[in-house]
Amino acid sequence: MTDTIEAKFTPNKDQNIAGIVATVALPVIFFWFGGMKFTSYEAEAINGLIANSPFIAFTLNIFSAQGISNIIGSVEILIGLLIASRFFAPRLAQLGGYLAAATFALTASFFLTTPGVFEPSVGGLGISVLPGQFLLKDIGLFALSLFVAADAAKAVKAD
Repeated sequence: MTDTIEAKFTPNKDQNIAGIVATVALPVIFFWFGGMKFTSYEAEAINGLIANSPFIAFTLNIFSAQGISNIIGSVEILIGLLIASRFFAPRLAQLGGYLAAATFALTASFFLTTPGVFEPSVGGLGISVLPGQFLLKDIGLFALSLFVAADAAKAVKAD
């Protein structure tokens, strides 16, 4: 009986490959998104998301839009570095995965607070391309972040 249970929870080759791909892909996303935050193009693009968020709108009273964008970009690059450390410091990657999940939980909340997400012309629960579909992807990235954190946790446990 325990052999059957263990077989179900022992990663196979495909699961190991998925963990490696996720551990490489998620930092690439964070490096790219984080690097873009240092441009005025990106700072202007996220300003409306920040301004409509009940969680972080107050930061616009403290920093300029570019200043907030730079802080977010720095945090995103740090998270990318933490996750990328999976192959030599899995405990740091686990932290990175959880921080990534928190980031995407916050940005997914913009789905509910940003005007223009829902597109009434298509009826029902239709969502706009921008910002709707742009924000919807964060639900998948949230799940990927938890997968990366769990994968790193398995490596920590194996050490």
